[in-house]
Amino acid sequence: MSINQKIRNIAIIAHVDHGKTTLVDGLLQQAGTFQAHQTVAERVMDSMDLEKERGITIAAKNASMVYKDTRINIVDTPGHADFGAEVERTLMMVDGAILLVDAAEGCLPQTRFVLQKALQRHLSMIVVVNKVDRPDARVEEVVESIHDLFLELSFEDHHLDFPVLYASGRQGWASKKLDVKTENLGDLFDTVLEHVQPPRIKDNGPTQMLINNLSYNPYLGRLVIGRIERGSLTTNQNIAVLGENGRVQTCKVVKLRAYRGLEQVDVDRIDAGDIAIVATGLTDLAIGDTISDANTQEALERIQVDPPTVSVEVSVNTSPMAGREGKPLTSRKLHEFLTKEAMHNVALRIEETETPEVFFLKARGELQISIVMENLRRDGGECMLARPKVITKMIDGIEHDPVERVVVDVPDFSVGVVTEKLSLRKGRMVNMNTLGSNRVRIEFSVPTRGLLGYRSTFLTDTKGEGIMSSYFEGWEPVKTGFLVRQNGALIADRAGKTTEYALHGLEDRGRLFIREGEEVYEGMVVGENNRDNNLDVNVIREKKLTNMRSAGTDDSTKLSPITKMSLESAIDWIDEDEWIEITPKTIRIRKRILQSNMRSISRK
Repeated sequence: MSINQKIRNIAIIAHVDHGKTTLVDGLLQQAGTFQAHQTVAERVMDSMDLEKERGITIAAKNASMVYKDTRINIVDTPGHADFGAEVERTLMMVDGAILLVDAAEGCLPQTRFVLQKALQRHLSMIVVVNKVDRPDARVEEVVESIHDLFLELSFEDHHLDFPVLYASGRQGWASKKLDVKTENLGDLFDTVLEHVQPPRIKDNGPTQMLINNLSYNPYLGRLVIGRIERGSLTTNQNIAVLGENGRVQTCKVVKLRAYRGLEQVDVDRIDAGDIAIVATGLTDLAIGDTISDANTQEALERIQVDPPTVSVEVSVNTSPMAGREGKPLTSRKLHEFLTKEAMHNVALRIEETETPEVFFLKARGELQISIVMENLRRDGGECMLARPKVITKMIDGIEHDPVERVVVDVPDFSVGVVTEKLSLRKGRMVNMNTLGSNRVRIEFSVPTRGLLGYRSTFLTDTKGEGIMSSYFEGWEPVKTGFLVRQNGALIADRAGKTTEYALHGLEDRGRLFIREGEEVYEGMVVGENNRDNNLDVNVIREKKLTNMRSAGTDDSTKLSPITKMSLESAIDWIDEDEWIEITPKTIRIRKRILQSNMRSISRK
């Protein structure tokens, strides 16, 4: 074994919204990655449209910088628990990790998850307490909780040997001492060079590289990304791609690229320890495959990530309005799209059902499902989505549900209602602490089944001020009596365009989802009933014109404003007998059985 002292491979890991991408911006800027005249967008690593809109990292991104003649390859990882598989496979490319913790919020569920995965791979850890300039920062308390977390999760003595730095990613500085504010991120750069181990390289042996990520180029086709574990790669080299079940594909290296800043630069050779982007001309590639020397064909251990916890039915759009707002997807095209998404995300699974036009999509959570569907919408496609269901497991002949540890940070005025709602969903309070004068942190153990559809209710109960996060805790026997949705639905009983007159008469019946002038069809859900049963309603009724006039007859009607349902809120709201119709322009909810005379209005 030898050591390449000129390279460091690190990942930035943290809970969602603790400042990973902003800190990477500062590192790239201060390492001279951008030209002096170059205009750089905020959170430059969040390159996807969805990431910019939502302010979160969805997919892991690579970049490279040079500091004191050492190349630092850095990976920005997602912070949301639903994208945990991105973190797991990313950690296989690096030798060290920067664990970022918010100086006010402290250690949260995803902090625990990513730290546990990093320690399992024996990575060199650097702790950075970020946002120390926040007025509500509680730095000493947070540092103490970080030490407690390391003590709980570590299983080797060297795991406890980690430096702690204090930083403000937005202001672009980091310091080794709490009471010293520096001018830049130099202390963090120096700590990376001192504390993170250089890549250890097997001197003897042919080429080996594990595919950790996939990309696409319109000119080069499918690109694979990974760290070269042994040997080297050169342009036009003969290689073999070793897949699952002993499948072997031989090809040549068509193009070889390396990260230089945020750009991919063509190179002729990349040695072991560095991260490479390889174009092979092959299309049937998967994350976890091994690129090997064509003659030796030695495979590396495949990437294994935690299994999915929820599944959902995805169907071809069969509604009366199918094909009006987007390109209708046949079952083959829908399957191709879902398979492509699963190729980029190892946590996704696609399974066929007995019905040819319906597929099972298995994922880590509701957010991950909504991101896949949002990508389909932006690609111009249409489909239908059912209510997510948890994936159970048989243990000793007994069916078990996945259970999650839920951590909520809420204002003190909403503690009672949050505790009540989670107890109705079979949640059990585990711990409670006060955070400052008016906020409380509570931990619950809740079956995943009970959390489906709760997020929007939680935001309403906490007036938008609550923070909720969770991580997989284990399994327990299935419990019954879960509350799906308390209220019934208002359902259109005929096709046509809605009128202000008809909708005004229905406002007392419940909450409407549609405005006047919208086209509806029989079986389409147009609102939420105030009562627990379903109600078929006429939303296209027009006012009859007569020759008679009386006081008040011609008073104008004014409808209350409505909030159009987003994809996430629709996933939270729907019941077992409903579909979400997803098109590039509209999100609609419909009954599985459209004909009103074939449906029961009672909800069992």
